[in-house]
Amino acid sequence: MRRALAAALALVPVRGLVSQQGGATGGRTTGDTATPARTIARLVASPSLAGTSPLRPAWSPDGRRLAFLWNLESRPRELWVTTPAGDAPVRVTFFTEATRRCTPTEFAWLPRGDALVLLCGGDVHRVAMTGGGSATLTTDGGSKSDLTVSPDGATVAWLREGDLWTVPLAGGTPVRRTTLGVAPPDSIAVGTYWRLDREVGRATWASDAPPYAWSPDSRTIALHVVDRTALPLVPFPSYLGRETAPHALRRSYPGQPNERRMVQLLDVASGTVRDADLPAPDTWRVVQMAWAPDGTLVVDRERDDATERVIVQLLPMVVMANGGFTRSGPDSARVVGRSALAMYRDRRPSRVYTDIGSAVSGSAKASTLLFTSDRDERYRIYQPSPAGPDDEPRAITPPDADVEGAPIVVAGERVFWMSSAPDPSQRQVWMRTPATRAVQLTTFPGINTPYPSPDGRTLAVIASADTMPPELFVMDARAGAPMRRVTTSPPAEFRRHTWLPARYVRIPSRTPGVTLHLRILEPPGMDRTKRHPVLLGPVYSNTVRNRWAGLYGMFQQHLAVERGYVVVQVDVRGSTGYGRAFREAFLMDWGGGDLDDLEDVVRWLRAQPHVDPRRVGIWGSSYGGTLTVYSLFRKPGLFDAGVAGAPAVDPYAFGSDDVAIVRTPQEFPATFARGALQWAPNLRDPLLVIHGLMDDVVPFRTTAILAEELMRLGKDFELAIAPAATHGWTARPHHAAYLLGRLVDFFDRKMPASR
Repeated sequence: MRRALAAALALVPVRGLVSQQGGATGGRTTGDTATPARTIARLVASPSLAGTSPLRPAWSPDGRRLAFLWNLESRPRELWVTTPAGDAPVRVTFFTEATRRCTPTEFAWLPRGDALVLLCGGDVHRVAMTGGGSATLTTDGGSKSDLTVSPDGATVAWLREGDLWTVPLAGGTPVRRTTLGVAPPDSIAVGTYWRLDREVGRATWASDAPPYAWSPDSRTIALHVVDRTALPLVPFPSYLGRETAPHALRRSYPGQPNERRMVQLLDVASGTVRDADLPAPDTWRVVQMAWAPDGTLVVDRERDDATERVIVQLLPMVVMANGGFTRSGPDSARVVGRSALAMYRDRRPSRVYTDIGSAVSGSAKASTLLFTSDRDERYRIYQPSPAGPDDEPRAITPPDADVEGAPIVVAGERVFWMSSAPDPSQRQVWMRTPATRAVQLTTFPGINTPYPSPDGRTLAVIASADTMPPELFVMDARAGAPMRRVTTSPPAEFRRHTWLPARYVRIPSRTPGVTLHLRILEPPGMDRTKRHPVLLGPVYSNTVRNRWAGLYGMFQQHLAVERGYVVVQVDVRGSTGYGRAFREAFLMDWGGGDLDDLEDVVRWLRAQPHVDPRRVGIWGSSYGGTLTVYSLFRKPGLFDAGVAGAPAVDPYAFGSDDVAIVRTPQEFPATFARGALQWAPNLRDPLLVIHGLMDDVVPFRTTAILAEELMRLGKDFELAIAPAATHGWTARPHHAAYLLGRLVDFFDRKMPASR
């Protein structure tokens, strides 16, 4: 198979190149090769020190090939293909002259598995796997996205400027299928909330739901339509022009209506679009929408505050000869609408942010719904009760671990999922069939994300760990099967550095029945007879994971290896993997009990003989910035210094998704009286606040108000800004280099690693 595939593409496999890249853990090499300085400037520079990791692996429908986006030596991604055996990947992008000159961003397999279409340079190209038949299908360029192929293989579809477009696979003129797209209210394209006013697309705070989905017979397309035209315009001025520009975005705050997220149905033949008329689209999000093999559409919805969930089946309504309506009829019957039949629903007022999903499988005669829910102490996969949507569903996964995300169902019977068992710092892939109990498939110590083949017999896995950026593996879908490595992405420079594996530690909590989980990086060769400074951060929920954490992960390595700090993280309450009670203790108590978790960690650290009790700092961004500010304000003296990036300190300015933890001021006014300003007089420890002026998630005005109050109180603090930075203030290299440099300089001055 490997030779046939390579011959068809007239290319040479790259197994030799891959094997020369080294092992998973990196480390310094011996000999004359000097180890370059791992400076902050290098960490944020391009090409990436971590290489170009594989993305979007997808099996061909026949399961004979696995395609993915990737490249060697930190070069831009291209399209590659391997086999179920994990043979050397073959580069596909160079097969046609048109795709040779552009960078592919998306691809989709044709139903027969002998060809695929890809987006490259803003156009759609067809590339054959077995020679011949390659073609460029569009030449108009533009910002195309979300490429798909209809189930019958006749049509290619994509989104452009908020509308759905199609073109026949055999060639022809692209057709705009919808006229829903409305441009944003402002031309300054920055920020999380900078979106089209109306679009076929994803919600601002997206779920796993696709923006559109073909029915199995290719006659109907379900559309996820997001309408923001009724949201208020909020000013976020830009200061980088000749004059201040009155930049504005549409966004809502807790207690205000959210964007409308609707499901509509496009009849492909007539072009008619009908709304599914699902209620309250401005307070409910679409978790998933998927066509069942029997041709019904299943829509999974949840209230924005996470307290209610309903999964419905949209059954076709057809016109009968007598003029009446029915839910079924012959294929030739005229579908005039769909009626919603509830399959599952539940309600729990104590829920916070959820990690849920659903999937449908089966045949044209019978379909099965599976969904992830936290009905009991853990996230588990369930089947609805045949007795009705309000009856207790049947759990099919173990009760002692959390399922992460949606179940993956293949071949109508094999169910795959990511689990926190057997170690909550890892995510392993598990599987069950109707004839077997749940079995663990992967054992690689890290985060393993599964991509099963269509027949469920082979598993592609993207795995990462503390010392290994994400890489692609394949394995047989059975317990004990070895993982065969397909990619090795980092350049040679990566191996010339020391990459520290973390220690994972459990310590007691003051909260009865709770154990706190820590992740610790220690400077190489640390002398335990001496006292060392500690940096707790970046603090956030769900940080104690054995995974490659991108720039922040490399920055932690810099702090430990180059700067000499002990780096610690803790999963505070609200984190998953430790049971429902621990997770839901976060509800309306941010900057409260989570600070007690931090205090328990600091007490434990200061009791360690190698920790300097007078040099314990804290830092984080967004919620991590909130934890930093509230720790210094509400528990003065707990930390010796703190850096708060983009801190959310005013609940009235929280995001539209944050109602899942704060609810609304109309319902719970006491929660919205928890702003940080009231505790500002308590500040006595060194504080640096970092914020981007173009942050539309946590508006900079909240930091400006806080800074003004601290000045009025005569407090000593520092402020670092980036005029064009958004909420992700490390997203642009020059912002990251400057602001991370300020962070390091601040801690080096306030609690230096060497004395």
